[in-house]
Amino acid sequence: MGDFWVFGYGSLMWNPGFETLERQRASLFGLHRSFCIYSWVYRGTQKNPGLVLGLDKGGCCRGVALKAPGNKREEIVAYLRAREQVTSVYLECWRKVRLETGEGVPALVYRVDQNHEQYATSLSIEKQVEIISGAHGKSGPNTDYVESTVEHLRETGIHDHTMEQILAGLDQN
Repeated sequence: MGDFWVFGYGSLMWNPGFETLERQRASLFGLHRSFCIYSWVYRGTQKNPGLVLGLDKGGCCRGVALKAPGNKREEIVAYLRAREQVTSVYLECWRKVRLETGEGVPALVYRVDQNHEQYATSLSIEKQVEIISGAHGKSGPNTDYVESTVEHLRETGIHDHTMEQILAGLDQN
């Protein structure tokens, strides 16, 4: 099988966990980056959930397309499923992304399941900051996740106004 693309918009940008052959900025239309998932494992617990990013309906998301080796497809997809589907809050799908070169390619994408009990909708920036600032999970403090994501968005040349607002709110706490 040929090489394939995986779209990263959160921690996959800075911690893919699999071999990548290439990385390019990319845009995904019809979905946007959002703190729309209550984290019960990696950045919070069921008793004290954190918030992690998901792709929610509408808009556009600028992120990173990661080219993965086709000869490791089964291994990489199994790894991503174990990582992203730990509570089945993400739906795995293939969506066309536009690479910074202008080329459109199919990419493996994990978007939020709006029918899942962990789906967090319509939270104000203030409420998101409150939840994130007090949460800690298996992968560490929820604040570290936000800081790392914003840092890598900046390094990649992607400005996300909402992410910047949330980080600024955390810095004030």
